[in-house]
Amino acid sequence: MQFHRGRLIDHVHFRVADLEASKRFYRAVLAALGRPQLFQESADHFNADELWFDRADGPVSRIHLAFQAADRAMVEAFHAAALAAGGRDNGAPGERPYHPGYYAAFVLDPDGNNIEAVFHGPARRSADSVVVTAP
Repeated sequence: MQFHRGRLIDHVHFRVADLEASKRFYRAVLAALGRPQLFQESADHFNADELWFDRADGPVSRIHLAFQAADRAMVEAFHAAALAAGGRDNGAPGERPYHPGYYAAFVLDPDGNNIEAVFHGPARRSADSVVVTAP
């Protein structure tokens, strides 16, 4: 069995009020970010790499999550796709003062989580992901 993981986070677990609305939203967002193949679903949950979503039986999550984007156009595509899939604008695509070249957009998902796509500027990566092979 093989699976991919990033550099720091093992997983982030979202508790959502409306599982179907969240599926629509994150399916559209991942497609806009060029990662539709990461989306996997079943009747009672869905996941995408390090992200796990299921229906809340109590309070829903309230977090900020930032996705990496390959360029400014991908940030803009993320914002448009998220709004079309039921997200609410929380910051249109544009430069931010965090550091030179920080280009991002923010939306609120169906549960009010602040979801961001960010492009930090041109960079070279050593790998797309870490491949983990279980014995």
